[in-house]
Amino acid sequence: MTSSSPADRPVGGPDGGGHGGVRGRADERLPRPPAFAFPPQTWKEIAYLLANLLVGIVCFVFTLVWLAVGLGLAVTVVGLPLLALGLRFSRLLGRLERNRARALLSVRIDEPSPLPYHPDSGFLGRLWTSLRDPVGWRATLYALIRLPWSVVTFAITLTSLFAAWPVLPWIARGLTHVDRAMVRGLLFPSDELERRIAELESDRGTVVDTAAADLRRIERDLHDGAQARLVALAMDLGL
Repeated sequence: MTSSSPADRPVGGPDGGGHGGVRGRADERLPRPPAFAFPPQTWKEIAYLLANLLVGIVCFVFTLVWLAVGLGLAVTVVGLPLLALGLRFSRLLGRLERNRARALLSVRIDEPSPLPYHPDSGFLGRLWTSLRDPVGWRATLYALIRLPWSVVTFAITLTSLFAAWPVLPWIARGLTHVDRAMVRGLLFPSDELERRIAELESDRGTVVDTAAADLRRIERDLHDGAQARLVALAMDLGL
């Protein structure tokens, strides 16, 4: 009767696979890592939050530079046109942010109406219209307050990617709710008010033109009527 040494005995289970059978059954009992099966909207929100830092830095630096230089030179001839130009660029940044929120956060925001320029307003009139542009000033405020919030959202989202993956969708949804509120509150155009202001300015121009035309007509009628009466009176006196 021959005895087999421990080295000759099969170490594994009945499948003869060595430790593979035991390891396979142990792997089946271990919890699987969470799958990358978030909804597409969640991934869009995560991308929005991670991009907030870069966008916030660019917008903040640009806004701070033109605002500081423009206000510093406001007492000179160059300062006011620089402020007006900065507000126009703030309008452009606001449009880009609205497009980003529309694409990643599904926030439907209409574009504001363009600045109402009149051909006869001249340079000073166009400058004053640009300086009192509410859309540009709201976009400027948005760019200034975005940087602290961008740092917070970037840090929380990046940490959650590695430390709180199962609750990441809820974290992203909560953070982007604040972003949606900021976009709606500062970049959402007050179309009704702006449309009413544009209509009033257009009506004012129409009324001024109509009044000027009526005044010229009255003057012409008075001149022609008085001249005809004077001729008739001269003829009567002659007779």
